[in-house]
Amino acid sequence: MMKLDGIAAFVATAEAGSISAAARRLGNAKSVVSERLAELERLLDTRLIQRTTRKLSLTEDGQTFLPRAQRILYEAAEGATEMAARRGTLVGPLRLSAPVGFGVLHLGPAICRFLADHPGIDLTLELDDRFVDAAADGFDAVIRHGTIADTRLVAKRLATSQRILVASPAYLAQHGVPQSVADLEAHCGILYANRDADWRFASADGWTVVRPRAALRVNNGLVMRDAALAGLGITLLPTFFAHADVATGTLIRIDIGYAAEGAELYIAYPRERTASAKIAALTLSLRASFGDPPYWDLPPSDRDVPLSARIAFRDTPG
Repeated sequence: MMKLDGIAAFVATAEAGSISAAARRLGNAKSVVSERLAELERLLDTRLIQRTTRKLSLTEDGQTFLPRAQRILYEAAEGATEMAARRGTLVGPLRLSAPVGFGVLHLGPAICRFLADHPGIDLTLELDDRFVDAAADGFDAVIRHGTIADTRLVAKRLATSQRILVASPAYLAQHGVPQSVADLEAHCGILYANRDADWRFASADGWTVVRPRAALRVNNGLVMRDAALAGLGITLLPTFFAHADVATGTLIRIDIGYAAEGAELYIAYPRERTASAKIAALTLSLRASFGDPPYWDLPPSDRDVPLSARIAFRDTPG
């Protein structure tokens, strides 16, 4: 009879790319994962994974079996969750991916609040600035900032996010404060590497695009903020990165007469999966923690409401 722990070993190995990584994810010894894989292959009378000294890859049968194995594990976990939910509790594993900077500054405190309310959930949070594939990489959900173009995902809005131009007082004292789009194009820019380097601003005639000279390109908002604090140039940051420094004056907000293109924070999960009670509860909890409007867009005197926002703002460096 096929066992769930063997299926779990196969799925974890396929998603993680190695038996060692799968063992760490599952909390088992490497030898245990290898034995469970071997037992599953004996039961199925086929080789699922091709092992060599240098790499691991799925066989044709393994590629065929993987989505079904993932579905089996998901349905088993959701079945257990549904039974627990009927008793008024939520239990079981939940694997989440989120951007590094937002996770460090804001998601961490919000997740702690969620887990305090649902102690039966075993949550794994992986912070990564690349756009992970929620289904292929084995995540139950991902947190994204910006448009979600992947039609395989169902996206639920968590909060709004403004983007603002900021620079250090020292940089502006040396290079001047830009007053217009034309002024801005003459300055050094600290740019986000994971999207087009264009800065877009709403004008009466549509979108106005600025392409500054890059002083630095990097795929992490915290490093962008640090570079701005160090006086390397002007950067366009979400307010959830810059609000504390703008409040203290270590970064200066620049007004060129146009509002920068905004974005929204989403939680997204694979479309082929039914709505999860755990993800639904997490979505409601995160919305409550961030607020509407989110606490990072409130005046400093109002950032002590609600309680969850007070906790998160207190823990934000600045």
